[in-house]
Amino acid sequence: MTVGATIDTTGSALPVDEVVRQAHEARAAGLTSLWFGQTFGYDSPTIAAIVGREVPDIHLGTSALPVFGRHPLLVSSQAQTVQAATGGRYHLGLALGTKLFTEGAFGLPFERPVARLKEFLTALRQLTTTGRAQFEGELLTARTPLPASVPGAEPAVPLLVAAMGPQALRVSGRLADGILPYLAGPRALEEHIVPALTRAAEEAGRPAPRVVAFVPGVVTSAPDRVRAAAHEALTFYQQIPSYARVLEQSGVSHPVELAAIGDEKTLADTVRGYRDAGATQVVVAASELGGPDDRLRTWEALGALA
Repeated sequence: MTVGATIDTTGSALPVDEVVRQAHEARAAGLTSLWFGQTFGYDSPTIAAIVGREVPDIHLGTSALPVFGRHPLLVSSQAQTVQAATGGRYHLGLALGTKLFTEGAFGLPFERPVARLKEFLTALRQLTTTGRAQFEGELLTARTPLPASVPGAEPAVPLLVAAMGPQALRVSGRLADGILPYLAGPRALEEHIVPALTRAAEEAGRPAPRVVAFVPGVVTSAPDRVRAAAHEALTFYQQIPSYARVLEQSGVSHPVELAAIGDEKTLADTVRGYRDAGATQVVVAASELGGPDDRLRTWEALGALA
C-alpha cells in the first residue's frame, strides 16, 4: 500500500459501472489502493463497498467525510459495513470540512471544529473497536442501547484524518491512525506536519501514525495542456485558509506547483520526494485531467513503483 490513486467520483459524472470498470483497470495496472472523495453526490463509503465486492485484492479508502452534519453512531455503521463487505480492506477518512460548506450547505455554525473532531474520534473509536459507546461530550453524545458491531468488520477500521493544522494534527496523533494531507508539499511534511503528528502520537503512547499524502499527478506527453487544466481545477483551494497556509509552508504560491505533471520519471521522483519527507503512502489524485489514456498511463507508472 505504498502508492495508490483516486477515482474522481466528485467532479465527473461517472456511472457506478464506469467506476467499477476503472477500478479493474487500476488493479490490473498494479495499484493496491483506491480512494474516493466525498461531496454531495456519491456516498463514498457505499461506492467503496461496491468496488471492494467487485474488485478483489485492492484496498479502498474514503477521503474524507466531514464530521459536521454526521454522527459517530451512523458513521460507525457505515464504516463497519464496508469493512465487512470488503474483507477488511477499508480505510475511513474524516475531515473538519470548511466554513463555506458547513454553514452554506448544512446550515450549521462552523464552531469549535477541532473540539468536535476530538469528540467524534473518541466516540467513533469506541464504536469501531468494541461495538459499544458510552460517550458524553460537550458537543456530541453517543450511547448504544443496542450493540453496534457488524459481523466480519475486522480488523477495526483504520481512522484517518485530513489534518494539516497544528491543533488537528495534535488530535489526530493522539486519537487517529494517521492523516490524509492534500497539497502539502515535501517541505511542509518534513518541517511541520510529520514532526507535530509524531510528537503527539509519542506523547499519547501510540504507534507511529500513517501519513497518506495526496498529490495531483498526470503522466502525459502534453504537460502544458494538462498543467493548464490542473491550474484551473486547483485554484479553488487557494480560497480555503487551511490550504493557503500549507501551500505557504510548502514554499509555493499556487497548488499546481506541487502537481507531478510530465513523464514517468517526473512522477517517480515526486513520489520519492514525498516518501523521503515522511509520507508512508503516496496517493496520486487528478490523473483524469489528461484524459483516459493519460490516466491509465499514470496508473501503470504507479503500479510499476508499487
